[in-house]
Amino acid sequence: MPNQEQEQTLVSHLVELRQRMMRILIIILVVFLCLFYFANDLYEYLSAPLTALLPAGTSMIATDVTSPFFAPFKLTLVLAIFLGIPFILHQIWGFIAPGLYNHEKRLATPILVSSVFLFYAGIAFAYYVVFPLIFGFFTSVGPESVAVMTDISSYLDFVLKLFFAFGIVFEIPIATLLLIWSGATTAKDLRSKRGYVVVCCFVVGMLLTPPDIISQSLLAIPMWLLFELGIVLSIVFVNKKAEPDSVDDELEAAIKDDETNNQSS
Repeated sequence: MPNQEQEQTLVSHLVELRQRMMRILIIILVVFLCLFYFANDLYEYLSAPLTALLPAGTSMIATDVTSPFFAPFKLTLVLAIFLGIPFILHQIWGFIAPGLYNHEKRLATPILVSSVFLFYAGIAFAYYVVFPLIFGFFTSVGPESVAVMTDISSYLDFVLKLFFAFGIVFEIPIATLLLIWSGATTAKDLRSKRGYVVVCCFVVGMLLTPPDIISQSLLAIPMWLLFELGIVLSIVFVNKKAEPDSVDDELEAAIKDDETNNQSS
C-alpha cells in the first residue's frame, strides 16, 4: 500500500537521523573527555590576552564558589562542540545528500569545507587580533584607584559571545553566495545596496561588541570585506552553476518523478 510505503520511508529516515544524532553526541563526548584533563590549562590559555595586560600583583577572581570548576568545565564542553563541527556537518551532509542533484552536490561540498574554515578563522581573528586590542583599551582607560580583577565566569561568557559573533560573521561570504545561488537576489542588486550594507555592518558591530569604537570597527570592517568576498565568489560559482550537467540532472529528475508516481499510484 502507498501509505505503508510512505510510513516505512519516513521511519527509515527517522532511524537514520537518530543514528546520526547519536554519532554526533558520542564524538562530542569523546572529545570532551579527552580535553577535560586539560581544562584548567585551556582556561589559562584563553585568559592569556587579558592576564598579560593586568597590572602587577593582580589576577582574575572567582566570585562564586563553584566558578573554579564550572568555568573550565563549560569552556571544555564548548570547545568540544567547536572541534566537532567538521564531523557534525559531515553527518548532516550525509543525511541530506541523497536528496540533492549533481550540481547541488558539487556546490555543497566546497561550501561545507569553506564554512568550517571561515568559522575557525573568525574565532582565531577574535583571539589573536580583537582581544589584545579591546582588553588593552579597557585596562588602560579605568581610574588608577580601581584594580582590574575580572571574574572568571564573566570573562568566559564575554569571550564566548565574541567567539560566536565573529565565527558567524565570517560566514557572510557563504550566506551571500547562497542568496545569489538560490535566486533570491543577484550580485548586481547587492552591489547597488553596498551603502546600506556598510551601515548595517556598523550597526551589528555596535550591538554585538562592547561600546567602544575599536571593537565595533574590528567587527564591522571584516563584515563589509567578507560581504565583498561573497559577491566575488558568487560571480565565479554561480556562473558555473548556470551550466550544470543537464543530462545527469534531467536523468535524476526523471528518476525522482518516477519514484513519486509509483508511490502515489
